[in-house]
Amino acid sequence: MKITGTFIDEISHDIPHQNWGREEWDRDFQHMKSIGIDTVIMIRSGYRNFITYPSTFLQSQYGCYEPPVDLVEMFLQLAEKHGLKFYFGLYDSGKYWDTGIMQYEIDANRYVIDEVWSKYGHYSSFAGWYLSMEISRKTKGAATAFRVLGEQCKGVSNNLPTLISPWIDGKKAVMASSSNLSKADVVSLQEHEREWDEIFQEIHHAVDAVAFQDGHIDYHELEDFFAVNKKLADRYGMSCWTNAESFDRDMPIKFLPIKFEKLRLKLEAARKAGYDKAITFEFSHFMSPQSAYLQAGHLFNRYKEYIDNLK
Repeated sequence: MKITGTFIDEISHDIPHQNWGREEWDRDFQHMKSIGIDTVIMIRSGYRNFITYPSTFLQSQYGCYEPPVDLVEMFLQLAEKHGLKFYFGLYDSGKYWDTGIMQYEIDANRYVIDEVWSKYGHYSSFAGWYLSMEISRKTKGAATAFRVLGEQCKGVSNNLPTLISPWIDGKKAVMASSSNLSKADVVSLQEHEREWDEIFQEIHHAVDAVAFQDGHIDYHELEDFFAVNKKLADRYGMSCWTNAESFDRDMPIKFLPIKFEKLRLKLEAARKAGYDKAITFEFSHFMSPQSAYLQAGHLFNRYKEYIDNLK
């Protein structure tokens, strides 16, 4: 199972910013292309006051800061240059995390979707949308938000595909700010299947692909949960991807590049389950030869050896 897509986390609210300019990003897209990555997904176009493009709406209505560079345009141009598909990630106001009310994210993104498509929809590399609300289980209002925003994204863009990347409420599903590495209150396989069956039933007309994050459950649980995810996606006609996290959730230091053996275990489980595509969070910090983390370049080398042996 080869990784053919990656998120781009340029807001970097819980991992260090690498302060790259166009030259470094151009080089990183080359590194991605060299190992078969064909899709880049901007994980969010903004978080609270920091945004990735000069949005008249977000600056005037949400007090967002004017970005020094239009990153959305740069990523679209680099994607065109290197022959990659670009998925645009929606805005995260942070208000849902503060209040538990998902309607805030719907209200903000109704304007963002229209604004972004009018500014950037002409780029041939604009290939899809990422609905950036990360959820697990029956998060209040989440299914409705996915459906409403997914329908709008598809409606304005002549039915370009939409993607979500939820998390499984396993033992490692703890807040990034927590010092704990695991928790006792976890979802059972049966609960996971029942709850996501209900969610998929509501959203499947508006969401084309689901890429569950793979880092919140233990390695021996991968096969069973992946089989359920694939069964549910097939039932509702959705593509089943895996978000193969390339950072390690098992260490007290958050977050560092993952041990290759662990990444291989997760990719092999996805292959066995018959998944349609593997993406990662995320190449530039945790797998790139030019990452601020020295061990990311070593992970790139080990991964390259792995896929070379698959040929």
